[in-house]
Amino acid sequence: MTDLRILLAPTTRLLGAVLLTASVLAPAHAQDATPKPAAGASKAAAPAEEPSTLILSDTLHYDDVKKQSVFTGNVNMTRGLMTLTSDTLEMHEDAQGGQYGTATANKGKVVTIRQERPETFELIEGKGLRAEYDGTKSTFDLIGQAVVIRYVCGKPFDTIRGERVRYNEKTGTYEAQGGPNSAAAGGRVRSVAEPRAKSDAAVAECRKQQAAKKGR
Repeated sequence: MTDLRILLAPTTRLLGAVLLTASVLAPAHAQDATPKPAAGASKAAAPAEEPSTLILSDTLHYDDVKKQSVFTGNVNMTRGLMTLTSDTLEMHEDAQGGQYGTATANKGKVVTIRQERPETFELIEGKGLRAEYDGTKSTFDLIGQAVVIRYVCGKPFDTIRGERVRYNEKTGTYEAQGGPNSAAAGGRVRSVAEPRAKSDAAVAECRKQQAAKKGR
């Protein structure tokens, strides 16, 4: 199998001609061409830069007319501190530039999403038969036997099971729905959460350990 390495620069959209190259960078002179504010004018806060997206796969099919890319075989997508693994990943872009994706797994396997939140020593890990991404809302939906676990300092604290669990990567919030294909018994949503005091204690311990390492 051929390992395709696609690096999408943050200054470009996910689809389009960028998929035809390993990486696309904005022209060096583009910044110089930007009009400079008049003397004395207040500087507006620069918008947060989108993270680069790296996708590894065995094969890639790109349709320029439909603005659609299909990655298959050992798919691994990394976007900032988020990683996704699946067997197939279909991504497309709408007329307004919104990005959407659907990841699926072969029979007997699951799609896995991991989101790191280093500022709080957290790791969010989600699994499901299918995952849907809405770039306009920064949300991931895990669908079918969905499970999302929140780890703090390497220890599991919160677990949510359902047929569909939605995770917002910007706000760190969850939504869950039950159904016949729920990961919880009886098609229900099952949520287990540790007391906030334990979570805060784990974060404090992580900070203490981190400070000790820096002091060496």
